[in-house]
Amino acid sequence: MGTWGPGIFDNDTAADWAFGLEDLPDTQYIEKTLERVIEIRDGYLEAPDAEEALAAAEGVARLRGRWGVRSTYSEPLDEWVEAVKLQPDANLVAMAIRAIDRVLAEPSELVELWQEGDEFDAWKEGVLGLRTRLAE
Repeated sequence: MGTWGPGIFDNDTAADWAFGLEDLPDTQYIEKTLERVIEIRDGYLEAPDAEEALAAAEGVARLRGRWGVRSTYSEPLDEWVEAVKLQPDANLVAMAIRAIDRVLAEPSELVELWQEGDEFDAWKEGVLGLRTRLAE
């Protein structure tokens, strides 16, 4: 796992995912990312899909004006949010929350990987904080 910290964008997968938003006029890329995780249901959720879903959920939160930590790794997402000035509908917000819930539910490779390290609590707190920002 190319990860250097517990933040949503503190990994290669999420940082790379954000570049896919470049020049997109709508939220389809975000929707497809969230759908991919939700559709897994109770199957085994691979870590890269989970990391992308958390990045997509962060995009929904930012579109709602509920910004998380900004960094050079989140910069492509941040710039896209500021450029498109979209307001996500209730369905997209609900999808983001469902995707977060699925990431945190077993079986989830990302949860397993974080549980093996010392920063599980910090990672989970950040994910739950994102969920709270979406639900407000």
